[in-house]
Amino acid sequence: MSGGPTEEHEELRGVVRRFLSEKSDLTRARALVEAGEYRDEAVWTQLAGQLMVQGIAVPERYGGAGYGPVELGIVLEEMGRFLSVAPYFATVALAGQLLTSCSDAAARETWLPGIASGSMTATVAIGDDTGEIAADAVTTVAEREGDGWRLTGTKRFVIDGTTADLLIVAALTDGVVTLFTVAGGATGVRREPLPNLDPTRPLATVEFSGAPAVRIADDATTLLPRVADLAAAALAAEQAGGAAAALDTAVEYARVRVQFDRPIGSFQAIKHRCADLLLEVESARNAAFAATSLLATGDPEGPLAASLAAAWARRTFTHVAKENIQILGGIGFTWEHDAHLFLKRAKAGEMLLGTTARHRARVGALAGIRGAE
Repeated sequence: MSGGPTEEHEELRGVVRRFLSEKSDLTRARALVEAGEYRDEAVWTQLAGQLMVQGIAVPERYGGAGYGPVELGIVLEEMGRFLSVAPYFATVALAGQLLTSCSDAAARETWLPGIASGSMTATVAIGDDTGEIAADAVTTVAEREGDGWRLTGTKRFVIDGTTADLLIVAALTDGVVTLFTVAGGATGVRREPLPNLDPTRPLATVEFSGAPAVRIADDATTLLPRVADLAAAALAAEQAGGAAAALDTAVEYARVRVQFDRPIGSFQAIKHRCADLLLEVESARNAAFAATSLLATGDPEGPLAASLAAAWARRTFTHVAKENIQILGGIGFTWEHDAHLFLKRAKAGEMLLGTTARHRARVGALAGIRGAE
């Protein structure tokens, strides 16, 4: 495992941050949310054509850049800074990493080029009621019909589920969890927006009523834990970026807000508060980087690092987002300020792809700590 980001990693970070600050900043994110849009078409095209970030973790043979979870984590960290409104996490971090990890060569050949080029969006629908990537959360049923399959069941908390071109769905075949691909607009697929605290990340309920499906990934039992770890680490990286941006906002305000003829940042209480928050943020960033690094190399400690990063980053993002509002004072409680968007993203993220408590319990179990939660 690398001791930290390399010079190339920092160059990637700089390129993505400059692009997003110019093309997809918080002002643009708010405009998209208010317009009910799920992405900026021009920005999405440029991300794929100029930066190639949709294919950052896709092998070169499928049109990608040939990197992996570490580089994807860096991109997501920067997207988290700007609360990017785009189907990037669902398409690349979830569906893309699942397809890249699965043993089905035909599925990779069919779908990865479209993800890498930005011409197709995708998402995963695994756990029926919780949205978790876990085999024990699957109740949707698949039945064979001729040479194909039909799916029946309901999936909730599907990220970008209302707009994804491709759905990768887990269903039971004779009691065994199996993965299928379903076209988003297929007959028998009903997609409804799900009320969500975070307006920048759409969630959906997807109902399958005999929807036609193509079976993929016979290795679902071993594949899903790997995908769950990759998703947890990716989300942790994004949350670390969001926490860093919220802290930057608080620090900048503390520098310019004057009380008693002094910037409030000069008061010991504020300085110590920001210093403690910085420690939390840097710890979250390091935990996410360690998790993606270990997962990229197949290290046995990868699953432990993924859940550790997930638990810490979620807690950190929420804490920093709350403290940001406190330091901002009255202006932080207004709808006009971006502070509430960070807090909403943080709170919604606490339940995304499995609860924080579940990750903490897993850390305890993997570390041999009995009764951990």
